[in-house]
Amino acid sequence: MPTIEERDLRHIWHPCAQMKDYEQLPPMVIDHAKGAWLYDVHGKGYLDIISSWWANLLGHTNEKIDARITAQLRRLEHVVFANFSHRPAIELAERLAMLVPEGLTKFNFNDNGSAAVEAALKMAFQYCQQTGRTKKTRFMCLSEGYHGGTIGALSVGGVDLFAEMYKTMMMDTIHIEAPDCYRCPYGETRDTCSCACFEHAERAFAAHGHETAAMIVEPLLQGCAGMRIYPEEYLRKLRGLCDAYDVLLIADEIATGFGCTGRLFACERAGITPDLMCLSKGLTSGYMPTAITVVKEKIYDAFYADWSEGKAFMQGHTYAGNPLGCSAALAVLDILDEENVLERAEETASWLTARMTETFGAHPNVGEIRHIGLIHAVELVEDREAKRPFDPSRRLGYTIYRHALRYGLLLRPLGDVLYFNPPLNIGRDDLSTAIAWMKASMDEVLGA
Repeated sequence: MPTIEERDLRHIWHPCAQMKDYEQLPPMVIDHAKGAWLYDVHGKGYLDIISSWWANLLGHTNEKIDARITAQLRRLEHVVFANFSHRPAIELAERLAMLVPEGLTKFNFNDNGSAAVEAALKMAFQYCQQTGRTKKTRFMCLSEGYHGGTIGALSVGGVDLFAEMYKTMMMDTIHIEAPDCYRCPYGETRDTCSCACFEHAERAFAAHGHETAAMIVEPLLQGCAGMRIYPEEYLRKLRGLCDAYDVLLIADEIATGFGCTGRLFACERAGITPDLMCLSKGLTSGYMPTAITVVKEKIYDAFYADWSEGKAFMQGHTYAGNPLGCSAALAVLDILDEENVLERAEETASWLTARMTETFGAHPNVGEIRHIGLIHAVELVEDREAKRPFDPSRRLGYTIYRHALRYGLLLRPLGDVLYFNPPLNIGRDDLSTAIAWMKASMDEVLGA
């Protein structure tokens, strides 16, 4: 009789994985979950310190979200969103309109983050075509960025691990060298930074601003690049540069929104409003695949015309505006508001920074501990003084991940960057456990 893990591997092709690795590390088949914990079919618990790919904002099987979805399920599970609507979508748009950066007014629903990014790119392109900016047909992005796995989203990303194989299929986009505050080529530190690296953006806009429809950016935090954090001033300068060259600014807040960076939206930290903003992940606390592209009124107006003019935005996904997803999102907003989640998370974040520094700050293979909100990342290096990384073929991060699983800690690092991106309402006892298990795993692999 095959095990449940063997049954999985007979048919399932898991994401972002070399399936041959599963010969040595079979899938962990999860049976149930609660709070920050997952429990497999054998009863073993795993502390989900990465919020199940950065989405589980308020813990697994949250009672308030469960109740909201269950109530909606008894009324309406799904309806076509073209020419039809429903209360949860309307209420969600009204609630978000009061929370998003000022000037963002219209909400286009999708069913996943990549689709939200694709919608934003297509909107920006079509906006330019329909407002006399017909030469603006290209896009700018930061190197090391990640905006999703579809071809358009990959085209405006810069992580070769995901994109290299498909480059001949992708759009020809303009990549700007991103800020690297850990290995700053200008010799500055986070405390002394004056954004000298912004010269790369200035040169790119001078050369290509006339042909660029939009610039897309992960505000303040490049997640898949290893939780690389850059200054708020850089984002403010980028907003100014986009204005100067009549380029739309797309903020991909899929991984940064809803409190992950310590504010409801990362753009708030810089005090800027993008022209388009993409939301997903924490929007529903990871419960349902739901995403929204939010835009300024001027963009919406460029599509508003008689049908005969051919200006309509012809993108629609089957599960766009799903009532269950919208209900989950409404519950998330209720919890954030009623339970002072962001304020409490800020206090926890300060405590976590002190604990991480105390535990890992002097380790000879820890190059930097960087943090924003509750997100904390530890970059492992072979030589701390030279900031020299380990040979990637050693897969040290993956090895530590495997050791951590034995304890019951779900780390899933980004290369050799180990990170915490926990639910906003996680308790300090769970964080202390995660720190202890991460340290034990590092000691086993790197030496105490």
